[in-house]
Amino acid sequence: MSAGIRLDWGVAGARAAATESPAGALVIVDVLSFGTAVTIATGRGTAVYPHPWPSPDVESFARARDAAWAVPRREVSDRHPWSLSPAYLLTAPAPDRLVLPSPNGSSIAAASSGHVLAGCLRNATATARWLERGGFGTGERPVTVIAAGERWPGGELRPALEDLLGAAAIIAAFGPQAARSPEASAAEAVWLAHRQHASEFLHDCFSGRELAGYGFTADVTLAAGHDTQDTVAVLAEGAFRRATA
Repeated sequence: MSAGIRLDWGVAGARAAATESPAGALVIVDVLSFGTAVTIATGRGTAVYPHPWPSPDVESFARARDAAWAVPRREVSDRHPWSLSPAYLLTAPAPDRLVLPSPNGSSIAAASSGHVLAGCLRNATATARWLERGGFGTGERPVTVIAAGERWPGGELRPALEDLLGAAAIIAAFGPQAARSPEASAAEAVWLAHRQHASEFLHDCFSGRELAGYGFTADVTLAAGHDTQDTVAVLAEGAFRRATA
């Protein structure tokens, strides 16, 4: 029987999954920070447009959609209080529309089509339950959870522990009737064995320590909050929006 729940990595994995199973769904997991930022922003009523980064046309892309746009974390100002920082997005004014560029999760989402969701630890169970209610998670309509990963200096994919954990938490939230691929099963086993250490792992992993070193420990803490939101973020008409039940 073909697996209904699958795991892959990066933009190449997302493209392969969409080509192989166009009737399926993708869940793009970028725990630090795109997936968490989208979950927080859509939970506050903002439509979030993904966009590749770096890109010189972010401002024109945003203006064409009458949207605000996010800037790098350390360039936040009173005029542009939005960035990839989940902590900033939790306290900044919530615009109706926001362009949120990033080199990993947002770039993957911008290159994807079909049934696409943004996932993280905060909305892991809500995302899985929404997909199950929609009839996804079967061999005919599989769910491929895409761990975004990070980038090495040369641009190559660097697998990231935080995204493995986020993807695994979503996989584990599906019911036992959904057949897992070997990759998904292995990730789920990691989550079941170490879920109680997830917050510790996020703070101590390379990406978490990097953010803390830049002064953004609060972002790591927010990202580590497993199942703290019931927000399901679905890509529709170019933007992630909070799904209705």
